[in-house]
Amino acid sequence: MAVPTRLRVEHLDEALGTDVRAPRLSWWLPAGSLRQSAYRIRTQDWDSGWVESDQSVLVPYAGPVPAPGQRCVWQVKVRTDLGESDWSQPSSWEPVLDVADWTAAWIEPAEDTVPEAGRRPAYLLRHEFTLDAAPTTARVYATAHGVYELFVNGTRVGDQELAPGFTAYGSRLMVQTYDVTALLRPGANAIGAVLSDGWFRGQITSRLTPDAFGSRTALLAQLRATTETGDVTMVGTGPGWRSTRAEITAADLMDGQRTDFRLAVPGWSEPGADDSAWSKAVVAQDGLYAKTDRLAASPAPPVRRVQALTPVAITAPRPGVQVVDFGQNINGWVRLNELGPQGTELTLTHGETLGPDGDVTLDHLFITDGDGTRGPDQRDQVVSSGRTGEVFEPRHTTHGFRYVRVEGHPGTLTPGDIEAVVVHTDFARTGWFRCSDERVNRLHEAALWSFRGNACDIPTDCPQRERDGWTGDWQIFVPTAAFLYDVAGFSAKWLRDLAADQWPDGRVPNVIPDGGHKRRGEDLFTYIQGSAGWGDAAVIVPWETYRAYGDEQVLADQYDSMVRWHDYAAGIARTGRWGARAEARPEPAAHEEFLWDSAFHYGEWCEPKGTHDTPFYAQDPGPIATAYLHYSSRLLAKTAAVLGRADDADRYRRYADNVLAAWRTEFIGPDGHLTVDTQANHVRALAFGLVPEHLREQTAARLVALIREAGTHLATGFLATPYLLPVLADTGHLDVAYELLMQDTEPSWLVMIDRGATTVWEDWDGIDADGTAHASLNHYSKGAVVSFLHRHTAGIRPREDALAYRHFDIRPEPGGGLTRAEAELDTPYGRISTRWSIEDGRFDLAFTVPPGTTATVTLPDGRTYDAGPGDHQDTCALGR
Repeated sequence: MAVPTRLRVEHLDEALGTDVRAPRLSWWLPAGSLRQSAYRIRTQDWDSGWVESDQSVLVPYAGPVPAPGQRCVWQVKVRTDLGESDWSQPSSWEPVLDVADWTAAWIEPAEDTVPEAGRRPAYLLRHEFTLDAAPTTARVYATAHGVYELFVNGTRVGDQELAPGFTAYGSRLMVQTYDVTALLRPGANAIGAVLSDGWFRGQITSRLTPDAFGSRTALLAQLRATTETGDVTMVGTGPGWRSTRAEITAADLMDGQRTDFRLAVPGWSEPGADDSAWSKAVVAQDGLYAKTDRLAASPAPPVRRVQALTPVAITAPRPGVQVVDFGQNINGWVRLNELGPQGTELTLTHGETLGPDGDVTLDHLFITDGDGTRGPDQRDQVVSSGRTGEVFEPRHTTHGFRYVRVEGHPGTLTPGDIEAVVVHTDFARTGWFRCSDERVNRLHEAALWSFRGNACDIPTDCPQRERDGWTGDWQIFVPTAAFLYDVAGFSAKWLRDLAADQWPDGRVPNVIPDGGHKRRGEDLFTYIQGSAGWGDAAVIVPWETYRAYGDEQVLADQYDSMVRWHDYAAGIARTGRWGARAEARPEPAAHEEFLWDSAFHYGEWCEPKGTHDTPFYAQDPGPIATAYLHYSSRLLAKTAAVLGRADDADRYRRYADNVLAAWRTEFIGPDGHLTVDTQANHVRALAFGLVPEHLREQTAARLVALIREAGTHLATGFLATPYLLPVLADTGHLDVAYELLMQDTEPSWLVMIDRGATTVWEDWDGIDADGTAHASLNHYSKGAVVSFLHRHTAGIRPREDALAYRHFDIRPEPGGGLTRAEAELDTPYGRISTRWSIEDGRFDLAFTVPPGTTATVTLPDGRTYDAGPGDHQDTCALGR
């Protein structure tokens, strides 16, 4: 008999080392079933009995709470229309150590002087201990200030990369849990770690800021081994640990890694290694080390090596230089297994594009400002020891690249000598799309790869020049990301950092985690924080996460942060005025209390060149900032209602109405036209419901006119682009939406594809007609357009009145000359699929509704009906 599948603990398949002692559990219903009427959960020492409920997503566990380190194995069976199922396959969770259970002490490598940033070595740390018997279970709990790799008895532990990840280290530090049972043995054992700067004290952001969170790296690790008789051995970092420099002579996330294998210490992490020449590690305490309440487990999957790419071409643009093309722009590193004889020094420079000479160029990633010219080196170096089987894989850095220049190699590289390793958060793929137009398929893949390239533990803007967690980028892309991948835990982790880094006055830093926190108080740095559309991520991201996954807890966890951001923005709106408005109208109008038109804002950001005569910082910020103030106020009112805070919901609803009235008073003229006559402003007015119902048709018509005046080209930037095509489709201009999608002259999405893009560009002219690159070539924000493909072309749409696709719409809207399209989405309840084709004037649709859900189906001829779980087919004639 079919059984429940896809068991989940919180938002993870299994949770080894969670700080949620009594987690919520989820499962998919048995294949072929319609509805669940009851469930029964059991663990190794508890049985819920039958619970009458149709709930199968985020079901609270009600059994005995396991102790730290105690693995809880669970299964579920259900009653459905098919009858009583068998027990599912097991899943499990295991709580991480409580703060009180830590006996280990922080240790720092012995480091008399700290080398220059970007040139700091990695360190080896080790300790030996004895076990009387082989353990039946053994765990290591570890974290670091920096990036670490753990070793036990000569074997690398686990498959996580860049641990412990990037967080607001002063408030939150992730602890990893490793099962090392099979690596331990009776007698002598050794535990060790490789430790480098990472995000903690390495260079970060486009400013290449070092020491953002501290000036020393450190390790905290504790091993707990239990024998069959129940005897427990605890081994932790502290006195008795030794340290020395590693063969990694420099490791930096921005500049790269240098390794000299001649300096390697064979067997350093095995028992019996000679560490007599090593120094004593320094036991560290006080300050940040004493903040034990910041130790936590991540709700997100870890960063891993998720894919390897082989070269599609290897060229030699000049003597001594070989350029490897992997055919895809990625985040990660290369693995090189042919290093040459002893003393061979190789230099690997990573880039997104090639110059006219066929060589790797980084020119487009360098910034010139008042502080000079700077940019990422993205350069790794390795010196061979000549040992057989030597492999270079720089796991203490990452790069954004498609191409790698290899200098100094004595031979001719072959595809078997080198591969690109794709590195990012290892979340599950959940969404797919394909259609009859191969360029559109490639656009979808470019958006997918852009997200993959910018999801290395946090959502970043680009994987090379900045690698910052820009708030605005994530708030506009999170709905798209939630279709492509399961980003529930990923978003939750980042949101906790946002709340931790939020300023006392409620403003949200532009990037999270806030690597510039030490600059608070500097006039310019303080002034540019808290932009509308960026800081609004504090409200929008929790709400979109809630909608996609049905997780009310994320709203509860973030509610205080949401309120603080809203109150900050409302306060600025109440007290500040745009200079030009104040000059033209010295006495403020009554509605200006709700008009946010002061402070610094990034505005629409990255609109096509020539869209405005004045720079963004000189434009009236009121239309955009007030629009977002209304939108966030409205979402906050909805959030308060969900959480049962009726008074708050009423207060924020009234405030949102006042802001809406202010926007309409100030930015809609007497003739009903918008006073700011840009595409972006019209898109936002329609998307956010800023214009009254009777003006929607007129506003949409003007948007179309602006598009036609631009030669049927878009003129939107970061904030409005995700809404552009959906707004056109939803206001009766589906044809124009598809014309923009299929536009193949600049600016457009398909220009990127036609010019060889494998990821989405930051600028619309990322590679211009002359082949010159500009800015980042891996920025996912403009890739949010692919949500139009998911929701309108394929027709899989979430509903405002249902969560997590429990009830959803299937409403495909063909156009653009497409003759077929299909999509799949793995929701918390199961897989939705749609597939349609057009032939001889007929539209044929096949779709699947998962068990326990309902779809409202609307065909292109307007026929609408509800469909229950199962596979369905339908057809209709298309109008001409």
